[in-house]
Amino acid sequence: MSQEWYAMTQWGHDEFGLVASDRGLRRVVLPHQWAPDRQNRAAADPERLKTWIHAFEDYWAGRLDAWPPGLDMVGTPFQILVWHALMEIPYATLVTYAEVARQIDRPRAVRAVASAIAHNPLPIVVPCHRVVGSNGTLTGYRGGLNLKGRLLALEGVKCVNPSGHARFRF
Repeated sequence: MSQEWYAMTQWGHDEFGLVASDRGLRRVVLPHQWAPDRQNRAAADPERLKTWIHAFEDYWAGRLDAWPPGLDMVGTPFQILVWHALMEIPYATLVTYAEVARQIDRPRAVRAVASAIAHNPLPIVVPCHRVVGSNGTLTGYRGGLNLKGRLLALEGVKCVNPSGHARFRF
């Protein structure tokens, strides 16, 4: 395991953790999951993550053109295939899990796609919040449906049915 460093970024009252390795940004830790004292393998180093902190500040302000290069994606080949497909979803655009499955030429693998999306270590940067159910509902989000709705609203997405699985209503 390579050395990891972390820093924080804030949007409103929510703090997000950013964890990087020598190869790039490795994880975005959502607010309800972030506990710096539990990030015992990572050393605090905001200077090392300065580019990413500024990119998130630009995203929160609605002025980010593109995320900086340098991601350190750790996952199975299938997960990485799905995550790369998510990175093709344009800003302020919604797609369904089935559309992602078709995009990767696995139209019958909708549940596997959903599982890969649920294990996305780089939420927001790899925009899993832009994936909704086939009926247009938010369905689920590891950060909670409230955060998913706020991210979509930040991007200017309107008319999204906020319902989803009860375990994501926080």
